[in-house]
This record gives sequence, C-alpha cells and structure tokens, in this order.
Amino acid sequence: MSDPDTADSDHRSRLLEGMAQAVAGKGYAAVTIGDVVREAGVSRRTFYEHFEGKAACLVALYEAASHNALKVLRAALDPAQPWDAQVEQALAAYLGCMASNPVLMRTLYIEILGLGPVGLAARRRVNAEIAGFMLEVVNGSRVRRQPLSPQMAMAIVGGINELVLDCIERDRVEKLEDLVGPAAQLVRAVTGHPR
Repeated sequence: MSDPDTADSDHRSRLLEGMAQAVAGKGYAAVTIGDVVREAGVSRRTFYEHFEGKAACLVALYEAASHNALKVLRAALDPAQPWDAQVEQALAAYLGCMASNPVLMRTLYIEILGLGPVGLAARRRVNAEIAGFMLEVVNGSRVRRQPLSPQMAMAIVGGINELVLDCIERDRVEKLEDLVGPAAQLVRAVTGHPR
C-alpha cells in the first residue's frame, strides 16, 4: 500500500514539471489546465487537489525553482575560503543552476510578471528570502565592519535579478555565468568588502 503523503508529493512534483513543460512549449497565456495535466500524467481532479488554478501552479513552480536555486547558493558557500572566493563561488553556482534550465528561467522571470499582483507578490517573497540569506551571511562574516541593511541586501538582489533578466531578454541564458564578475563586483561594492 502506498503512502498518501508520498503520492501527494509525487503528484505535486509532476504537476509543477507539467506546468514547466507546458509553459515552455506554448507560453503561459496559451496554456490550459488540460495541457498541464496531460504533461503531468494526472487527472484534473488531482490538479485541483493541489492548486486552485493555473496561476497558483505557476507561482508554486516559481517558488520551487527559486528555493532550489537558493539551496544551491547555500551549499556553495565555504567558510574556509576567503570572502572573495566565497562570493564568486556562490554566484557561479547560483547562476550556473539557473543557466542549466534556460527555458524554465525564461518562463519564470518573464511569465511570473504577467500574473500581475499575484506574480509580483511571489517575486517579492522570493527576493526577500534571498536578501535574508544575504543578510545572514554578510552580517555573520568576520570581515564586515558595519552591518548590511535589509534595504541594501534587497538592492543587491534586485541588481542581480536585473542582470539576469537582461541576459534572458537577449537570449543569452547560456551565458549567465558571465555575470559572476559583475555580480561579485556589485556585492563587494555594496557590502564594503574590498577585493
């Protein structure tokens, strides 16, 4: 007998993957719930057990992908390394993670904005999580003299997001890792950590 929690988790994962595939193929506006369930190999009933509609599913996909990228960022930090090396290593891992699925990144960065207030709220939540992580790391480092403020942490996140969005809009997602240098320079300039 299968565990209902495991089946629910599997269905949710399949639905998120189904949304990613459907949006990648047609664009969010043209995607129907029928497309998502077909890609996921589940029923409409299963879809509605997990999401109230396709916007909620896209937001969940955006948050799941963002949490995965944040997990990669966390794992890439090595406190035994000098500050500069940590920043560049973490940014390379983060941007590399995003570059590994260019269709998903384009979908999430562009399509999430098409949801209006719901999409913007999801983007704000994710950016706040990343800024919170940055505050924890930067203010916990021994080389920082003055604490980084929440506003400046958010400015760094916003700046890096704009660099990524520019790459996506110019169809250069495979070149996201080229942003490591400028993004690291931004982090150093705002945090006051010299090179």
